[in-house]
Amino acid sequence: MSVQKFLLSVGLVVGGFVSVQAQHAVWAAKVAAVSSQKAEGKEAFSPEKVLGEPNAQPLGQVSNEAWIPRKESNDEFIEVRFGKSLIAKQVTVVENFNPGSVVKIELIDTRGGKHQVYANDSPGPIPEQFRSLQVTFSPGTYRTIGVLVTMNTKAVNGVNQIDAIGIADVAETMVKKEFKSESEGVKIDSAMVNLGPNVNSKYVDTHPVISPDGRTLFFARQESPQNVGGANDVQDVWYSTLGNAKSKPWNPAKNIGGPINTPGPNGLASVSSDGNTAVLINVYNEDGTLDPKGVSMSKRTKTGWSRPEKINIEDFYNDDEENVDYFLGTSGKVLLMAVERKDGQGGQDIFVSFRNADGKSWSKPRSLGPSINTKKPEFAPFLASDGKTLYFASEGHGGYGKSDVFYSKRLDDSWTNWTKPRNLGPNVNSPDFDAYYVVSAAGEDAYLVSTRNGTGNSKDIFRIGLTPQFKPEVVTLVRGRVLDAATKKPVPATIKYENLLTGEEIGVAETNPVDGSYTIVLPSGIQYGYRAEAPNYLAEADNLDVTDRQKYSEVTQDLYLVPFAVGQTIKLNNIFFAQSKYYLRENSYPELLRLVRTLKEYPNVEIKLEGHTDNQGDPALNLKLSQDRVNEVKKFLVQKGIKSTRIATEGYGDTKPVASNDQEETRKLNRRVEFRITKK
Repeated sequence: MSVQKFLLSVGLVVGGFVSVQAQHAVWAAKVAAVSSQKAEGKEAFSPEKVLGEPNAQPLGQVSNEAWIPRKESNDEFIEVRFGKSLIAKQVTVVENFNPGSVVKIELIDTRGGKHQVYANDSPGPIPEQFRSLQVTFSPGTYRTIGVLVTMNTKAVNGVNQIDAIGIADVAETMVKKEFKSESEGVKIDSAMVNLGPNVNSKYVDTHPVISPDGRTLFFARQESPQNVGGANDVQDVWYSTLGNAKSKPWNPAKNIGGPINTPGPNGLASVSSDGNTAVLINVYNEDGTLDPKGVSMSKRTKTGWSRPEKINIEDFYNDDEENVDYFLGTSGKVLLMAVERKDGQGGQDIFVSFRNADGKSWSKPRSLGPSINTKKPEFAPFLASDGKTLYFASEGHGGYGKSDVFYSKRLDDSWTNWTKPRNLGPNVNSPDFDAYYVVSAAGEDAYLVSTRNGTGNSKDIFRIGLTPQFKPEVVTLVRGRVLDAATKKPVPATIKYENLLTGEEIGVAETNPVDGSYTIVLPSGIQYGYRAEAPNYLAEADNLDVTDRQKYSEVTQDLYLVPFAVGQTIKLNNIFFAQSKYYLRENSYPELLRLVRTLKEYPNVEIKLEGHTDNQGDPALNLKLSQDRVNEVKKFLVQKGIKSTRIATEGYGDTKPVASNDQEETRKLNRRVEFRITKK
């Protein structure tokens, strides 16, 4: 039976809603301030119920899933923040019940400034039980990171509820009334395609793991005579690489061999974004046996894969040792697992663990909560490269067979607040077994396991194409090599990338030990800084602004490490100034704070800050600007506790270019701040 719902006009069906394409709209991710509240945290009517996409049901009635102010006054308000900033063209406030109290809406920019876009001097009841208050406007020069909604709740009769607050960089309607069948699934643009005999065999081929670049497929093959332990070997890890991308044929699969494969049951749960770390089921004992009470990690070496080492997870246990799944997020900092624990909903549930600051241990598993987990098994978790879109298999959410594939969107950083899981529909799910659904970073293709039309009636791996509106959010794949700045030879290093606005570290990766190559995946909506770290080197960081990226893209960028020695010069690529000004932008702080830490770690080091400009404008003004800029950097360092006597400064204006000034693409390389090590 069809039921009346809100529907977002473009994109993804979630919990009875269709959200605007992810790259165009964002919903509130954090409550920054609130005037009053009837409850806190995840309780009914709490301010946190405003977060995420609209989900309050039933519409036009008081819902547990929407915020209620505790008081009735003319100055109630709620202030929210978004997970990424946009140059907004609209703001939408979903009033789930008794609408009409909103008197003012203000956008908050990345510097904390407020910009009013809506005012209502005559608030009061309107002849609707619920509404989506959409305000459109011409885009400003600022980026919106938050919204402040002010209400006069005295002006309406009784309880007033707000379900969601969102912004978009398009003017199309975000929310509209429509009818939608509960039973409708997700449209897929093509039928499932068996990957063919180069991947699938007459044996069971299962648990595909696709590398983020979509060019290597790992999977498990059961009871094959070519397994390390022969036909009696329960399961080995195999892999295949992509051939001609146009027709998508896969090269003949190969057994990955030892030390990953042993005569026991071996399985690769996931591979890191750089392809250099593999997460493996079981603990590998010294005597060659496997212990099901845990999970291991193997890294690429110059001669192959390292011996798997146990991953230390606080308070880890699994009451069902025969059933377990793991997935390492592309950030390298999030580990999903499907295990049976006493703090779950019942049976196999999906939990998350976070990498601790030491980089070696992991936090106590946290359940994803009752939105995802049921009393029946949930398993095969896959977190897309955007870090938000979860695909998983479930026997408890209902569907077309014993287990179906579902997806859900993470709404905030609690990891327990998710949109209602949606069945991927009959093109993906069937009365047969369907699970282990994974997607490449590009979001073009998904891979899954099914028993339908399998080779020799076994489980096989299939590919299916996705329509654009049902892909995960847009990401950019960055690849390159880490090189010694002096010798240009590869350096084994760790890659770290961060949000330049907040300074938050987003993810980590490792270089390939053979050629120094690296790969990281950056979700859109953020300006990133990224750098390589290695002993006895200083990093020349780089940055990439993917705030407005609308499509999947790949970028090649080598990173350089400078030997830590007197006379060496390091470019501070992630320092930013206003156009023709000398004051620092906020996104410069993470880079400068790292320099502060370095100078505190090496208290005898002295440096000289050197400023440079391009050749545009008056040379005398350029000289002064370059000097003012390095003086401003020095001022920052001194304010953070570095002695002034350790820092010399000099501005060179446009006298020392490193690139041509003929065009902007190369001219911008001349606008730079560097520091030279003068004493160590």
